[in-house]
Amino acid sequence: MDGQTVKKVVIAGGGTAGWIVAAALSRQLGPLVDITLVESDEIGTVGVGEATIPTHRIFHHLLGVDERAFMRATKATFKLGIAFENWGQIGDRYIHSFGVVGKSTWMADFHHIWMQAREMGLASDLGDYCFELKAAEANKFATSDTSQINYAYHLDASLYAGFLRQFAESFGARRIEGLIEDVEQNPETGFITGLVLKSGERIEGDLFIDCTGFRGLLIDKTLKTGFTDWSRWLPTDRAIAVQTKATGPALPYTRAIAHDAGWRWKIPLQHRVGNGLVYSSAHLSDDEARSRLLAEIDGEPLTDPRIIRYRTGRREKVWVKNCISIGLSSGFVEPLESTSIHLIQIYASRLVQMFPFSGFSDALANRFNDLARIELERIRDFIVLHYKLTERTDSDFWRRMGAMDIPESLQNRIDLFRDTGLAYQEKAELFQVDSWLQVMMGQRLQPQGRHHLGRLMSEEQIKMALNGLRTKIADAVARLPEHQDFLDQYIREPELTAKL
Repeated sequence: MDGQTVKKVVIAGGGTAGWIVAAALSRQLGPLVDITLVESDEIGTVGVGEATIPTHRIFHHLLGVDERAFMRATKATFKLGIAFENWGQIGDRYIHSFGVVGKSTWMADFHHIWMQAREMGLASDLGDYCFELKAAEANKFATSDTSQINYAYHLDASLYAGFLRQFAESFGARRIEGLIEDVEQNPETGFITGLVLKSGERIEGDLFIDCTGFRGLLIDKTLKTGFTDWSRWLPTDRAIAVQTKATGPALPYTRAIAHDAGWRWKIPLQHRVGNGLVYSSAHLSDDEARSRLLAEIDGEPLTDPRIIRYRTGRREKVWVKNCISIGLSSGFVEPLESTSIHLIQIYASRLVQMFPFSGFSDALANRFNDLARIELERIRDFIVLHYKLTERTDSDFWRRMGAMDIPESLQNRIDLFRDTGLAYQEKAELFQVDSWLQVMMGQRLQPQGRHHLGRLMSEEQIKMALNGLRTKIADAVARLPEHQDFLDQYIREPELTAKL
């Protein structure tokens, strides 16, 4: 006996979450597990998670996904970061790029030297020392097998789900069309034993994955798992989305444009643009949101505006008994930093690592839950940071955000940076020092202190170091092709080799 008692995996719900899980499990554990995914064409998916972060590429590498094939199938474009407009004050703009800012030492991060240089009149803008940021500003991009550029994607979420479906099915995953009408449980243990479809068909399994979106059909409706509400920090509770025709070349970054009750996204794809308005229903009505979005879009609408209602927060547990919630069923922060798809991929990858082959263990579930909680809380802090660090007082919404009490963990980070200029990344934390730095300084948080490493350098040394780095980056960006030109060539020519 091999001791394997958990073999049949049933995924409730498709969409991006369901098919990411199916792809990961079938590709990595295919011979060891039997994977069935149940979804219905009658149930629409949220489908607005159309921007990603660089960890997406790591996930694809683990699965062996061909980048060009993926980009062709999903109408994807390249993404170097997010441009934040009107967040600190109306008229402000900064880019949170995926790049490294400057060159740091073991003693102190680059921005401490930069602050010394700025005081001496020797430094230009902080962004001048980040390659990805300058490339984004110039609408330039190129990559190759040897390039070090750090990037992610904009993609069509519906097409991505279809792409992953084909991928997962090629490794043995099975799809069943049908509406889930009932969830059966063992009367003694409470473990889920099967899904009953509207057709009467019963799908039995050992492990059930809840990818039913905000409904949380298994984790919430059936297992009654509690929910931790974060609306006091993240009060936006609705989004309205619409797709439009592209009106110009695709930019290599997402736009996040703040308005008086939230913010608006603009995501460029190959064939269209994804647009959406995130807002607090306590400060903006649905009709006002719809009118505002339609007034601000550039191209001809391709779809009718669609309202998505949500609540920010997390499930108290994502793994309960023999059920794991992944995707929107597990919780939702909000789409601001494009972390939704990342979290799905992390949970799916972790399930591969922690798969309960020999049966269910409270210790295993507790570990999975602890990691999920810590992960999401740290992402939450990073998102709340954007709202807290505002100087806007033009609306009730922004006055509330600027004055709100925030989690102690975030307040400590803000205080530390304000007092000393120190930023940090916790172990296994998603956002690196460069991300915290770009957002904090982009939204007008100026450190009062700094490390004095710069005082150990002569004026000439500082000048040479900063000028050399800035010039090197500027020259490299100048050599890059336009993002749209490179994209067109890249997806057309399978053997293209780009030289940076």
